Amino acid sequence: MNKIERGSFGSKLGAILAAAGSAVGLGNVWRFPYETGNYGGAAFILIYLGCVFALGLPIMIAEFVIGRSSHANIDGAFQKLAPGTQWKWIGRMGVLTAFFILSFYSVVAGWTLEYVYEAICNGFAGRNPEEFVVSFEAFSTNPWRPLIWLVLFLLATHFIIARGVEKGIEYFSKLMMPVLFILILVLVGCSVSLPGASAGIEFLLKPDFSKVDSNVFLAALGQAFFSLSLGMGCLCTYASYFNKDTNLVRSAVSVGLIDTFIAILAGFIIFPAAFSVGIEPDAGPSLIFITLPNVFQQAFVGFPWLAYIFSLLFYLLLAVAALTSTISLHEVATAYIYEEFKMPRKRAALIVTCMCIVIGVLCSLSLGVGKQISLFGLPLFDLLDFITAKLFMPIGGALMAVFVGWYLDKRIVWEQLTNDGKLKVASYKAIIFILRYIAPAAILVIFINELGII
Repeated sequence: MNKIERGSFGSKLGAILAAAGSAVGLGNVWRFPYETGNYGGAAFILIYLGCVFALGLPIMIAEFVIGRSSHANIDGAFQKLAPGTQWKWIGRMGVLTAFFILSFYSVVAGWTLEYVYEAICNGFAGRNPEEFVVSFEAFSTNPWRPLIWLVLFLLATHFIIARGVEKGIEYFSKLMMPVLFILILVLVGCSVSLPGASAGIEFLLKPDFSKVDSNVFLAALGQAFFSLSLGMGCLCTYASYFNKDTNLVRSAVSVGLIDTFIAILAGFIIFPAAFSVGIEPDAGPSLIFITLPNVFQQAFVGFPWLAYIFSLLFYLLLAVAALTSTISLHEVATAYIYEEFKMPRKRAALIVTCMCIVIGVLCSLSLGVGKQISLFGLPLFDLLDFITAKLFMPIGGALMAVFVGWYLDKRIVWEQLTNDGKLKVASYKAIIFILRYIAPAAILVIFINELGII
């Protein structure tokens, strides 16, 4: 039987960037800007920030506590902290959640590589809006082209995971997160300098309190929960690699700020560019793969080389953001297999990669030739999306809050938050109160809302 040697992050910066990379993903680029514009601009941002710090960060801290106190994968963590109980099923649900999300998320992540390739080949030049629609529909429903990019993206993720925690996850997080920041700042600079960009900036930042109602609070609450990658075991797994001197509260605040900062900057890319050509962005994949390519071509009309560079950098940004997320999702499943089944890390990573390729291929085909095949009235891609986003993640997040708030020995929680008494945490009682009462109730409201009951 193989002896399992757990890795660890070599630096505090590496730990923060890896956790931030887990939170930053495609949703930051299209969902947050759209929600902001749709629900009152700066008014939504203020409510969102309140949700992040009042709800998101305490749950993130709870995941950090579970991970570092156990130094185990998400399943092993609950078996160590609550041996002989049914709490272990939260961990197993987390593994399943991360695995399912990785499988269908990689399909869309693969699309970003197709568009990077299109941008390199200058394939967007000269197309009209209708041609962008036809082109995307033809590609996404093609039986084999998306599969090539899906496999390539998962192989890139596998390469990083197989290298281990410090030489793989941490090393590439330190490399990719600065690249992501540079790309996004360059794109913001280009977008806000476009003629008519001020209308987009105003749309993004001008508070419109007439749109603030219960729906705005629910949208902000849901965005905060899903944007921070809560309830799927990623942050818990990463925290199991934290060093004993890592400040959990400060790390959670840093991750929350980085994630929000990137989301807001994405708005400064999308809205000024879109409004400069008189197009109001739509939500969903159509924004990224249909609307924006058209926007970039129109925004830089007369300057084709700028349109070329802007498009290329934007889709590189998307690919990097997607990769930082797939790494964390892959690690949840990989850590579970190699620790619980006592096998070499590379073999465990290979098993996860192969299984995700199989399910990812089925998800991709379910958008095209296999669309008629459905379960519970949903094709496989939509079914996995529904199960994870509307069921597993909110349930997992709520139960983790309850576990740390009510079940876990408060001495363990105190030791983790204060690093065995070395740190002063003035917010300790507030964190426990939120985890016990506020977080479970708020997540229950999100859960009911996402199911369409209210």
